[in-house]
Amino acid sequence: MASRASSVGGALALVAALFLAGVGGNYFRSEQKKSHHAIQMSGGEPTKAQSAIRQYGCAACHDIPGVLSPGGLAGPSLSGLADRLYVGGVVENTPDNLVRWIINPKQFTAMTAMPVTGIGEEEARNIAAYLYAH
Repeated sequence: MASRASSVGGALALVAALFLAGVGGNYFRSEQKKSHHAIQMSGGEPTKAQSAIRQYGCAACHDIPGVLSPGGLAGPSLSGLADRLYVGGVVENTPDNLVRWIINPKQFTAMTAMPVTGIGEEEARNIAAYLYAH
């Protein structure tokens, strides 16, 4: 019985190694590329975004990938934001527009429920980079 367990463990280790060398390795490389591209596009640093996301309460209204919180339901999920055509349904999804939206969404539409939170430009760029990277 012990030899069967070690065979299963060895097989799992082999599968994990192959995954990381092949498909998994590509996944990690693509995540790094995505993050690098997000930094170049937005001028922000995704690794600095989570503290601002928590400080300004973004996750109280939005479900944000990678942010541990109950996930708000007042606003849309921000998962896959990089693939969307529009920010807030009203403005073209470009890095500069996303940053401007995060800082002051009311400049685009007074009808948005998203508040002006006091987020500054540097923090908005970090958050934009984070959202584009996830």
